[in-house]
Amino acid sequence: MQSILEEIKDHFKNDDDFFILKEHFVNAPVVLLGFKSLVDIPNTLEAIQNKIESIFLIDKTFDQLMHWIGLVKENNLNEAISALVEGNLLILLQTENDKYVIVEPVSQSLNRAVSLPTNENVIQGPLNSFTEDINTNIGIVRKQISSEKLHTKSYSVGTKRKRNLSVLYFENNASMAIFNNIEKQIEKNLNIDINNLQDFSKMLGFSPWIAVSKFNSTELPQEATNALLKGRVIVFVDRIALALVLPGLFWDMFALENDRNYPIPLTITMRSLRIIGFLLALILPALYVALVAVNPEVLRIEIALSIAQSRNGVPYPALVEIILMLIILELIIEASIRLPKSVGPTITMVGGIIIGQAVVEAKLVSNLLIIILAATTIANSTIVGFQNSYSIRLFKYVVAILAAFYGILGIMAGIVLVCTYLSGISTFGIPYLSINSAKEEN
Repeated sequence: MQSILEEIKDHFKNDDDFFILKEHFVNAPVVLLGFKSLVDIPNTLEAIQNKIESIFLIDKTFDQLMHWIGLVKENNLNEAISALVEGNLLILLQTENDKYVIVEPVSQSLNRAVSLPTNENVIQGPLNSFTEDINTNIGIVRKQISSEKLHTKSYSVGTKRKRNLSVLYFENNASMAIFNNIEKQIEKNLNIDINNLQDFSKMLGFSPWIAVSKFNSTELPQEATNALLKGRVIVFVDRIALALVLPGLFWDMFALENDRNYPIPLTITMRSLRIIGFLLALILPALYVALVAVNPEVLRIEIALSIAQSRNGVPYPALVEIILMLIILELIIEASIRLPKSVGPTITMVGGIIIGQAVVEAKLVSNLLIIILAATTIANSTIVGFQNSYSIRLFKYVVAILAAFYGILGIMAGIVLVCTYLSGISTFGIPYLSINSAKEEN
């Protein structure tokens, strides 16, 4: 019959953060089992040794010592596995293969001080976020999902600058075809130094010129664990405080796990508002150009006269006018990101108001354009994820240029062009426009 040690080793053979350590307690050989991402090994060993020394002074036998250290169990593989994934330490007696002790160890410090994540706001939900330490991040995920079905595969990548990289997947949920493709790409490019997410894309074989990211990044453990349970694969890179979710899908622009903390009608409303925001951010600038410069006959006569009056004295065509203001707006947004948080919002808000009022009074742009730009910026901010919002900010220029030449027809052509581009993107065989990453046969 196979010993419980061999069975546990076989069960966790896919987990590189699982450790097996041989020690001696009171001259008796033992084997320690646990997860490096959950157990602080040096401090745990020191605590156990101190406890043994203090108890041994009152003349206890070794078996009695084990009962004082923790909970002694015998020949129960399922209970041993559950204890390990919950963050406990197992002590196996080498002389008795079917007996083990469950010890509560000194845990890794997995949670930072309670504070809002830096880039993703949470209204109702956990307020912790990932850190730069990869073991801490894996431990946070294991705290969220206490299951033996969560597996990790770790690598050391780079030549000049070594970094640890770990791939996490949930057994029976994840598509093993996706995991195997990721594993193959990483093993083929272990010499690539990962200093940023472009290097990570290069390692996975993604084109650097694609306008849409093939993976999502999140600093929220709730979103990462939800992605794992839905069959996605998570990648952690040491010193990058983000979980990289593969594959990235179009629906991720509109859906957050945090939405499910509200009643279903509110969840549907919030996601519908994000879809409306996506459409407005993409179409609104182009619609202004089309209706002002190419197809004014579409408007009611009163609105057309009002727009014509607001543009009285403006020297530039509608396309030049809107591109000029969009570039200025992009500069203001970029400045708000780069400036210190103590002064950034104030300076950019005041700067935006002054510039907006000045260009209108100087008759360089119309009043209506300022409203269009404000609505576009607000709509763009409703989209989930920085990378996704940047993609939409790029696409709106394409649609606006087509609208300047072909009017309403150009807007329709631009939308078809964007949809065609997105439909041609796939990640390891999963189309970008899929609602979910369908699980394939393992």
